[in-house]
Amino acid sequence: MILLTKLKDNHDIKKMTLFALTWPIFIEILLHMLMGNADTLMLSQYSDNSVAAVGISSQILSLIIVMFGFVAIGTSVLISQHLGANEEKSAREVAVISIVGNLLFGILLSLILYFFGTNFLTLMGVPLELMSEAKSYLIIVGGFSVIQAVIMTIGSIIRSYGFTRDSMYVTIGMNILNVVGNYLFIFGPFGIPVLGVEGVAISTVVSRCIGLIILILLLFRRIKGALPFSTIFSLPIIHTKNLLKIGIPSAGEHLMYNATQIVITYYITMIGTEALTTKVYTQNIMMFIFLFSIAISQGTQIMIGHMIGAKKYEDAYNRCIKSLKLAILISMSSAIILSIFSKPFFGIFTDNQSIIELGSILIILTIILEPGRSFNLVVISSLRAAGDVRFPVYIGIISMWGVSVTISYILGIHYGFGLIGIWISFIADEWLRGIIMLRRWKSKKWIEKTFIKEEQPA
Repeated sequence: MILLTKLKDNHDIKKMTLFALTWPIFIEILLHMLMGNADTLMLSQYSDNSVAAVGISSQILSLIIVMFGFVAIGTSVLISQHLGANEEKSAREVAVISIVGNLLFGILLSLILYFFGTNFLTLMGVPLELMSEAKSYLIIVGGFSVIQAVIMTIGSIIRSYGFTRDSMYVTIGMNILNVVGNYLFIFGPFGIPVLGVEGVAISTVVSRCIGLIILILLLFRRIKGALPFSTIFSLPIIHTKNLLKIGIPSAGEHLMYNATQIVITYYITMIGTEALTTKVYTQNIMMFIFLFSIAISQGTQIMIGHMIGAKKYEDAYNRCIKSLKLAILISMSSAIILSIFSKPFFGIFTDNQSIIELGSILIILTIILEPGRSFNLVVISSLRAAGDVRFPVYIGIISMWGVSVTISYILGIHYGFGLIGIWISFIADEWLRGIIMLRRWKSKKWIEKTFIKEEQPA
Protein backbone atom coordinates (compact mmCIF):
# COMPACT_ATOMS: atom_id res chain seq x y z
CA MET A 1 0.00 0.00 0.00
CA ILE A 2 1.34 3.42 -0.94
CA LEU A 3 1.45 5.72 2.07
CA LEU A 4 1.72 9.51 2.20
CA THR A 5 5.09 10.71 3.45
CA LYS A 6 5.32 14.33 4.55
CA LEU A 7 8.00 16.45 2.95
CA LYS A 8 10.19 18.40 5.33
CA ASP A 9 13.07 20.77 4.71
CA ASN A 10 15.49 18.09 5.94
CA HIS A 11 13.69 15.13 4.38
CA ASP A 12 15.44 12.02 3.11
CA ILE A 13 14.30 11.22 -0.43
CA LYS A 14 15.56 7.64 -0.09
CA LYS A 15 12.77 7.00 2.44
CA MET A 16 10.01 8.56 0.39
CA THR A 17 7.23 6.64 -1.34
CA LEU A 18 6.13 7.00 -4.95
CA PHE A 19 2.94 8.66 -3.76
CA ALA A 20 4.80 11.25 -1.70
CA LEU A 21 6.82 12.23 -4.76
CA THR A 22 4.06 11.87 -7.31
CA TRP A 23 1.00 13.59 -5.91
CA PRO A 24 2.54 17.10 -6.06
CA ILE A 25 3.77 16.35 -9.59
CA PHE A 26 0.24 15.23 -10.49
CA ILE A 27 -1.25 18.47 -9.14
CA GLU A 28 1.41 20.53 -10.91
CA ILE A 29 0.79 18.86 -14.28
CA LEU A 30 -2.97 19.12 -13.75
CA LEU A 31 -2.62 22.83 -13.14
CA HIS A 32 -0.40 23.25 -16.21
CA MET A 33 -3.13 21.53 -18.22
CA LEU A 34 -5.82 23.65 -16.59
CA MET A 35 -3.85 26.74 -17.60
CA GLY A 36 -4.02 25.60 -21.22
CA ASN A 37 -7.65 24.60 -20.86
CA ALA A 38 -8.45 27.94 -19.21
CA ASP A 39 -7.07 29.66 -22.30
CA THR A 40 -9.13 27.36 -24.54
CA LEU A 41 -12.33 27.59 -22.47
CA MET A 42 -12.21 31.35 -22.09
CA LEU A 43 -11.30 31.89 -25.74
CA SER A 44 -14.16 29.58 -26.79
CA GLN A 45 -16.51 32.23 -25.39
CA TYR A 46 -14.73 34.71 -27.64
CA SER A 47 -14.31 32.76 -30.93
CA ASP A 48 -13.84 29.17 -32.14
CA ASN A 49 -11.33 30.51 -34.67
CA SER A 50 -9.29 31.97 -31.81
CA VAL A 51 -9.18 28.52 -30.20
CA ALA A 52 -7.89 26.99 -33.42
CA ALA A 53 -5.30 29.77 -33.86
CA VAL A 54 -3.89 29.27 -30.37
CA GLY A 55 -3.94 25.49 -30.91
CA ILE A 56 -1.75 25.78 -34.01
CA SER A 57 0.71 28.18 -32.35
CA SER A 58 0.88 25.89 -29.33
CA GLN A 59 2.09 23.06 -31.60
CA ILE A 60 5.16 25.13 -32.45
CA LEU A 61 5.63 26.26 -28.84
CA SER A 62 5.45 22.63 -27.70
CA LEU A 63 8.29 21.86 -30.07
CA ILE A 64 10.35 24.68 -28.55
CA ILE A 65 9.63 23.46 -25.02
CA VAL A 66 10.97 20.05 -26.04
CA MET A 67 14.16 21.78 -27.18
CA PHE A 68 14.48 23.29 -23.70
CA GLY A 69 13.75 19.87 -22.28
CA PHE A 70 17.03 18.39 -23.49
CA VAL A 71 18.80 20.21 -20.64
CA ALA A 72 16.02 19.79 -18.08
CA ILE A 73 15.79 16.04 -18.68
CA GLY A 74 19.52 15.54 -18.37
CA THR A 75 19.52 17.67 -15.24
CA SER A 76 16.92 15.51 -13.53
CA VAL A 77 18.69 12.25 -14.33
CA LEU A 78 22.19 13.39 -13.37
CA ILE A 79 21.20 15.14 -10.15
CA SER A 80 19.11 12.13 -9.05
CA GLN A 81 21.99 9.73 -9.72
CA HIS A 82 24.53 11.96 -7.95
CA LEU A 83 22.29 12.38 -4.91
CA GLY A 84 21.67 8.62 -4.83
CA ALA A 85 25.45 8.16 -4.76
CA ASN A 86 25.79 10.86 -2.04
CA GLU A 87 27.75 13.14 -4.41
CA GLU A 88 26.19 16.46 -3.32
CA LYS A 89 28.95 18.67 -4.73
CA SER A 90 28.58 17.17 -8.20
CA ALA A 91 24.80 17.59 -7.99
CA ARG A 92 25.21 21.32 -7.32
CA GLU A 93 27.67 21.68 -10.18
CA VAL A 94 25.23 20.02 -12.59
CA ALA A 95 22.50 22.41 -11.38
CA VAL A 96 24.57 25.50 -12.21
CA ILE A 97 25.65 24.25 -15.64
CA SER A 98 22.04 23.38 -16.46
CA ILE A 99 20.62 26.76 -15.51
CA VAL A 100 23.23 28.77 -17.42
CA GLY A 101 23.02 26.45 -20.44
CA ASN A 102 19.25 26.61 -20.78
CA LEU A 103 19.24 30.37 -20.18
CA LEU A 104 21.51 30.95 -23.17
CA PHE A 105 19.67 28.41 -25.30
CA GLY A 106 16.34 29.98 -24.34
CA ILE A 107 17.48 33.42 -25.45
CA LEU A 108 18.50 32.02 -28.84
CA LEU A 109 15.19 30.22 -29.47
CA SER A 110 13.15 33.20 -28.24
CA LEU A 111 14.84 35.41 -30.84
CA ILE A 112 14.20 32.83 -33.58
CA LEU A 113 10.48 32.66 -32.73
CA TYR A 114 10.16 36.42 -32.53
CA PHE A 115 11.71 37.09 -35.93
CA PHE A 116 10.65 33.97 -37.87
CA GLY A 117 7.36 32.93 -36.22
CA THR A 118 5.28 33.97 -39.23
CA ASN A 119 7.41 31.83 -41.53
CA PHE A 120 6.77 28.74 -39.38
CA LEU A 121 3.00 29.32 -39.47
CA THR A 122 3.09 29.71 -43.24
CA LEU A 123 4.98 26.43 -43.61
CA MET A 124 2.27 24.72 -41.55
CA GLY A 125 -0.37 25.86 -44.02
CA VAL A 126 -2.35 27.90 -41.48
CA PRO A 127 -5.66 29.10 -42.99
CA LEU A 128 -5.79 32.81 -43.77
CA GLU A 129 -8.62 33.44 -41.31
CA LEU A 130 -6.44 32.13 -38.46
CA MET A 131 -3.08 33.64 -39.41
CA SER A 132 -3.34 37.02 -37.65
CA GLU A 133 -4.25 35.60 -34.23
CA ALA A 134 -1.89 32.64 -34.51
CA LYS A 135 0.97 35.02 -35.35
CA SER A 136 0.15 37.32 -32.43
CA TYR A 137 0.12 34.47 -29.89
CA LEU A 138 3.27 32.83 -31.23
CA ILE A 139 5.37 36.01 -31.31
CA ILE A 140 4.39 37.17 -27.81
CA VAL A 141 4.60 33.83 -25.98
CA GLY A 142 7.43 32.51 -28.13
CA GLY A 143 9.43 35.73 -27.87
CA PHE A 144 9.52 35.29 -24.09
CA SER A 145 9.95 31.51 -24.12
CA VAL A 146 13.36 31.90 -22.43
CA ILE A 147 11.37 32.34 -19.21
CA GLN A 148 9.89 28.87 -19.64
CA ALA A 149 13.35 27.45 -20.34
CA VAL A 150 14.67 28.59 -16.96
CA ILE A 151 11.44 27.59 -15.17
CA MET A 152 11.76 24.06 -16.54
CA THR A 153 15.40 23.78 -15.47
CA ILE A 154 14.95 25.08 -11.93
CA GLY A 155 11.80 22.97 -11.54
CA SER A 156 13.74 19.84 -12.54
CA ILE A 157 16.46 20.63 -10.02
CA ILE A 158 14.05 21.18 -7.14
CA ARG A 159 12.05 18.04 -7.95
CA SER A 160 15.24 15.94 -8.18
CA TYR A 161 16.00 16.96 -4.60
CA GLY A 162 12.55 15.64 -3.65
CA PHE A 163 10.82 18.99 -3.13
CA THR A 164 8.04 18.27 -5.59
CA ARG A 165 5.53 20.37 -3.65
CA ASP A 166 7.47 23.59 -4.26
CA SER A 167 6.88 23.49 -8.02
CA MET A 168 3.25 22.63 -7.36
CA TYR A 169 2.69 25.73 -5.24
CA VAL A 170 4.35 27.96 -7.82
CA THR A 171 2.16 26.47 -10.55
CA ILE A 172 -0.95 27.16 -8.48
CA GLY A 173 0.02 30.82 -8.27
CA MET A 174 0.81 31.01 -11.97
CA ASN A 175 -2.58 29.52 -12.83
CA ILE A 176 -4.44 32.02 -10.70
CA LEU A 177 -2.59 34.93 -12.28
CA ASN A 178 -3.14 33.52 -15.77
CA VAL A 179 -6.89 33.06 -15.33
CA VAL A 180 -7.29 36.55 -13.87
CA GLY A 181 -5.31 38.01 -16.78
CA ASN A 182 -7.37 36.05 -19.31
CA TYR A 183 -10.59 37.34 -17.79
CA LEU A 184 -9.41 40.94 -17.89
CA PHE A 185 -8.25 40.87 -21.52
CA ILE A 186 -10.98 38.63 -23.00
CA PHE A 187 -14.08 40.06 -21.30
CA GLY A 188 -12.83 43.62 -20.65
CA PRO A 189 -14.29 44.49 -17.23
CA PHE A 190 -13.78 47.97 -15.72
CA GLY A 191 -13.18 49.43 -19.17
CA ILE A 192 -10.07 47.32 -19.83
CA PRO A 193 -9.56 46.88 -23.60
CA VAL A 194 -10.61 43.50 -25.04
CA LEU A 195 -7.46 42.02 -26.58
CA GLY A 196 -8.57 38.42 -27.24
CA VAL A 197 -5.69 36.14 -28.25
CA GLU A 198 -3.12 38.90 -27.70
CA GLY A 199 -4.40 39.39 -24.16
CA VAL A 200 -4.18 35.65 -23.41
CA ALA A 201 -0.56 35.69 -24.61
CA ILE A 202 0.31 38.67 -22.41
CA SER A 203 -1.33 37.00 -19.42
CA THR A 204 0.71 33.83 -20.00
CA VAL A 205 4.01 35.72 -20.15
CA VAL A 206 3.36 37.83 -17.05
CA SER A 207 2.32 34.83 -14.93
CA ARG A 208 5.47 32.95 -16.00
CA CYS A 209 7.70 35.90 -15.09
CA ILE A 210 6.32 36.00 -11.56
CA GLY A 211 6.56 32.22 -11.25
CA LEU A 212 10.22 32.30 -12.29
CA ILE A 213 11.11 34.85 -9.61
CA ILE A 214 9.56 32.66 -6.90
CA LEU A 215 11.29 29.51 -8.20
CA ILE A 216 14.68 31.25 -8.04
CA LEU A 217 14.08 32.12 -4.39
CA LEU A 218 13.06 28.52 -3.64
CA LEU A 219 16.15 27.17 -5.41
CA PHE A 220 18.54 28.95 -3.06
CA ARG A 221 16.47 27.98 -0.04
CA ARG A 222 16.21 24.26 -0.80
CA ILE A 223 19.68 23.25 -1.98
CA LYS A 224 22.26 22.62 0.74
CA GLY A 225 25.50 24.44 0.12
CA ALA A 226 26.30 27.35 -2.18
CA LEU A 227 25.63 27.00 -5.90
CA PRO A 228 28.96 27.61 -7.71
CA PHE A 229 27.76 30.21 -10.23
CA SER A 230 30.98 32.22 -9.83
CA THR A 231 33.05 29.24 -10.98
CA ILE A 232 30.88 28.30 -13.97
CA PHE A 233 33.81 28.30 -16.42
CA SER A 234 35.99 26.08 -14.22
CA LEU A 235 33.42 23.37 -13.47
CA PRO A 236 34.24 19.81 -14.69
CA ILE A 237 33.52 19.43 -18.40
CA ILE A 238 32.26 15.90 -17.74
CA HIS A 239 29.00 17.36 -16.40
CA THR A 240 28.30 19.13 -19.67
CA LYS A 241 29.18 16.01 -21.65
CA ASN A 242 26.85 13.88 -19.56
CA LEU A 243 24.04 16.43 -19.85
CA LEU A 244 24.37 16.26 -23.62
CA LYS A 245 24.62 12.45 -23.62
CA ILE A 246 21.37 12.18 -21.69
CA GLY A 247 19.53 15.29 -22.77
CA ILE A 248 19.97 15.27 -26.53
CA PRO A 249 18.74 11.69 -27.13
CA SER A 250 15.94 12.11 -24.56
CA ALA A 251 14.79 15.38 -26.06
CA GLY A 252 15.19 13.78 -29.49
CA GLU A 253 12.45 11.30 -28.66
CA HIS A 254 10.12 14.12 -27.58
CA LEU A 255 11.24 16.23 -30.52
CA MET A 256 10.30 13.49 -32.96
CA TYR A 257 6.90 13.15 -31.31
CA ASN A 258 6.17 16.87 -31.57
CA ALA A 259 7.52 17.02 -35.12
CA THR A 260 5.16 14.23 -36.17
CA GLN A 261 2.31 16.03 -34.42
CA ILE A 262 3.02 19.13 -36.50
CA VAL A 263 2.94 17.05 -39.69
CA ILE A 264 -0.31 15.40 -38.60
CA THR A 265 -1.74 18.83 -37.72
CA TYR A 266 -0.92 19.84 -41.28
CA TYR A 267 -2.94 16.82 -42.49
CA ILE A 268 -5.84 17.97 -40.32
CA THR A 269 -5.74 21.48 -41.81
CA MET A 270 -6.35 19.73 -45.14
CA ILE A 271 -9.57 18.29 -43.67
CA GLY A 272 -10.79 21.70 -42.48
CA THR A 273 -10.93 24.21 -39.61
CA GLU A 274 -13.72 22.29 -37.86
CA ALA A 275 -11.58 19.15 -37.73
CA LEU A 276 -8.69 21.18 -36.33
CA THR A 277 -10.92 22.64 -33.63
CA THR A 278 -12.21 19.14 -32.79
CA LYS A 279 -8.64 17.92 -32.36
CA VAL A 280 -7.80 20.81 -30.01
CA TYR A 281 -10.88 20.20 -27.83
CA THR A 282 -10.38 16.43 -27.80
CA GLN A 283 -6.73 16.60 -26.82
CA ASN A 284 -7.54 19.10 -24.08
CA ILE A 285 -9.98 16.56 -22.62
CA MET A 286 -7.54 13.67 -23.15
CA MET A 287 -4.95 15.48 -21.07
CA PHE A 288 -6.99 14.69 -17.98
CA ILE A 289 -6.59 10.99 -18.80
CA PHE A 290 -2.87 10.69 -19.37
CA LEU A 291 -1.75 13.20 -16.75
CA PHE A 292 -1.86 10.33 -14.22
CA SER A 293 0.67 8.39 -16.26
CA ILE A 294 2.85 11.48 -16.71
CA ALA A 295 2.92 12.13 -12.96
CA ILE A 296 3.68 8.49 -12.17
CA SER A 297 6.44 8.40 -14.79
CA GLN A 298 8.12 11.53 -13.42
CA GLY A 299 7.96 10.34 -9.82
CA THR A 300 9.28 6.95 -10.90
CA GLN A 301 12.13 8.60 -12.81
CA ILE A 302 13.28 10.46 -9.68
CA MET A 303 13.13 7.31 -7.54
CA ILE A 304 14.90 5.11 -10.09
CA GLY A 305 17.60 7.75 -10.61
CA HIS A 306 18.38 7.67 -6.90
CA MET A 307 18.28 3.85 -6.87
CA ILE A 308 20.65 3.64 -9.82
CA GLY A 309 23.05 6.06 -8.13
CA ALA A 310 22.96 3.83 -5.03
CA LYS A 311 23.40 0.73 -7.26
CA LYS A 312 20.10 -0.79 -6.11
CA TYR A 313 19.32 -2.26 -9.53
CA GLU A 314 16.75 -4.87 -8.48
CA ASP A 315 14.78 -2.23 -6.57
CA ALA A 316 14.84 -0.04 -9.67
CA TYR A 317 13.61 -2.89 -11.87
CA ASN A 318 10.67 -3.68 -9.59
CA ARG A 319 9.79 -0.01 -9.15
CA CYS A 320 9.29 0.43 -12.90
CA ILE A 321 7.05 -2.65 -13.21
CA LYS A 322 4.88 -1.60 -10.26
CA SER A 323 4.55 1.94 -11.59
CA LEU A 324 3.62 0.66 -15.04
CA LYS A 325 0.81 -1.53 -13.70
CA LEU A 326 -0.53 1.39 -11.69
CA ALA A 327 -0.39 3.78 -14.64
CA ILE A 328 -2.21 1.35 -16.97
CA LEU A 329 -4.97 0.74 -14.42
CA ILE A 330 -5.56 4.42 -13.71
CA SER A 331 -5.36 5.60 -17.33
CA MET A 332 -7.78 2.98 -18.60
CA SER A 333 -10.25 3.66 -15.80
CA SER A 334 -10.05 7.41 -16.43
CA ALA A 335 -10.59 6.94 -20.18
CA ILE A 336 -13.72 4.84 -19.57
CA ILE A 337 -15.17 7.42 -17.18
CA LEU A 338 -14.47 10.33 -19.54
CA SER A 339 -15.95 8.43 -22.50
CA ILE A 340 -19.22 8.07 -20.58
CA PHE A 341 -19.41 11.81 -19.93
CA SER A 342 -17.65 13.01 -23.08
CA LYS A 343 -20.58 14.94 -24.57
CA PRO A 344 -21.12 17.11 -21.48
CA PHE A 345 -17.38 17.81 -21.41
CA PHE A 346 -17.36 18.90 -25.06
CA GLY A 347 -20.45 20.97 -24.32
CA ILE A 348 -18.35 23.09 -21.99
CA PHE A 349 -16.22 24.21 -24.92
CA THR A 350 -18.67 24.38 -27.83
CA ASP A 351 -22.30 23.94 -28.91
CA ASN A 352 -21.29 22.70 -32.39
CA GLN A 353 -22.93 19.25 -32.57
CA SER A 354 -20.59 17.99 -35.29
CA ILE A 355 -17.58 18.70 -33.07
CA ILE A 356 -19.27 17.09 -30.05
CA GLU A 357 -20.25 13.91 -31.91
CA LEU A 358 -16.88 13.35 -33.56
CA GLY A 359 -14.97 14.25 -30.42
CA SER A 360 -16.99 11.72 -28.40
CA ILE A 361 -16.00 8.95 -30.83
CA LEU A 362 -12.34 9.94 -30.46
CA ILE A 363 -12.61 9.74 -26.66
CA ILE A 364 -13.95 6.17 -26.98
CA LEU A 365 -10.90 5.25 -29.07
CA THR A 366 -8.80 6.76 -26.30
CA ILE A 367 -9.76 3.81 -24.04
CA ILE A 368 -7.49 1.71 -26.27
CA LEU A 369 -4.91 4.44 -26.82
CA GLU A 370 -4.05 5.44 -23.26
CA PRO A 371 -2.79 2.10 -21.86
CA GLY A 372 -0.31 2.02 -24.75
CA ARG A 373 0.79 5.56 -23.93
CA SER A 374 1.32 4.48 -20.29
CA PHE A 375 3.92 1.94 -21.44
CA ASN A 376 5.91 4.65 -23.17
CA LEU A 377 5.65 7.28 -20.46
CA VAL A 378 6.62 5.04 -17.55
CA VAL A 379 9.14 2.69 -19.14
CA ILE A 380 10.93 5.34 -21.20
CA SER A 381 11.25 7.53 -18.09
CA SER A 382 12.70 4.54 -16.23
CA LEU A 383 15.19 3.80 -19.02
CA ARG A 384 16.16 7.46 -19.07
CA ALA A 385 16.68 7.52 -15.29
CA ALA A 386 19.06 4.57 -15.66
CA GLY A 387 20.98 6.33 -18.44
CA ASP A 388 19.63 4.18 -21.30
CA VAL A 389 18.52 7.07 -23.50
CA ARG A 390 19.44 6.20 -27.08
CA PHE A 391 17.35 3.08 -27.64
CA PRO A 392 13.96 4.81 -27.08
CA VAL A 393 14.92 7.47 -29.62
CA TYR A 394 15.81 4.98 -32.34
CA ILE A 395 12.58 3.05 -31.87
CA GLY A 396 10.60 6.27 -31.56
CA ILE A 397 11.85 7.64 -34.88
CA ILE A 398 10.97 4.42 -36.68
CA SER A 399 7.53 4.02 -35.12
CA MET A 400 6.34 7.62 -35.02
CA TRP A 401 7.25 8.33 -38.64
CA GLY A 402 6.74 4.85 -40.03
CA VAL A 403 3.49 4.13 -38.19
CA SER A 404 1.86 7.30 -36.82
CA VAL A 405 2.54 9.73 -39.68
CA THR A 406 2.19 7.14 -42.45
CA ILE A 407 -1.06 5.56 -41.23
CA SER A 408 -2.48 9.03 -40.43
CA TYR A 409 -2.17 10.00 -44.06
CA ILE A 410 -3.33 6.65 -45.46
CA LEU A 411 -6.41 6.31 -43.25
CA GLY A 412 -7.15 9.95 -42.47
CA ILE A 413 -6.54 11.59 -45.85
CA HIS A 414 -6.24 8.96 -48.58
CA TYR A 415 -9.17 6.79 -47.46
CA GLY A 416 -11.12 9.69 -45.98
CA PHE A 417 -11.58 8.45 -42.41
CA GLY A 418 -10.50 11.86 -41.14
CA LEU A 419 -9.75 12.21 -37.42
CA ILE A 420 -10.89 8.64 -36.70
CA GLY A 421 -8.20 7.28 -39.02
CA ILE A 422 -5.64 9.56 -37.43
CA TRP A 423 -6.57 8.33 -33.92
CA ILE A 424 -6.16 4.72 -35.10
CA SER A 425 -2.61 5.60 -36.17
CA PHE A 426 -1.93 6.98 -32.69
CA ILE A 427 -3.08 3.69 -31.15
CA ALA A 428 -0.85 1.59 -33.41
CA ASP A 429 2.19 3.77 -32.71
CA GLU A 430 1.82 3.90 -28.91
CA TRP A 431 1.27 0.16 -28.51
CA LEU A 432 4.11 -0.85 -30.81
CA ARG A 433 6.63 1.39 -29.05
CA GLY A 434 5.27 0.49 -25.62
CA ILE A 435 5.74 -3.25 -26.07
CA ILE A 436 9.26 -2.77 -27.43
CA MET A 437 10.18 -0.51 -24.48
CA LEU A 438 8.94 -3.08 -21.97
CA ARG A 439 11.06 -5.79 -23.60
CA ARG A 440 14.07 -3.47 -23.32
CA TRP A 441 13.44 -2.90 -19.60
CA LYS A 442 13.08 -6.61 -18.91
CA SER A 443 16.38 -7.29 -20.69
CA LYS A 444 18.15 -5.22 -17.98
CA LYS A 445 20.67 -3.86 -20.48
CA TRP A 446 20.16 -0.48 -18.82
CA ILE A 447 22.19 -1.59 -15.77
CA GLU A 448 25.42 -0.81 -17.63
CA LYS A 449 24.32 2.68 -18.67
CA THR A 450 24.72 4.62 -15.39
CA PHE A 451 26.70 7.87 -15.58
CA ILE A 452 28.00 7.84 -12.02
CA LYS A 453 30.82 5.47 -12.92
CA GLU A 454 32.23 8.13 -15.27
CA GLU A 455 32.50 10.74 -12.53
CA GLN A 456 35.46 11.50 -10.30
CA PRO A 457 34.78 11.27 -6.55
CA ALA A 458 33.35 14.48 -5.13
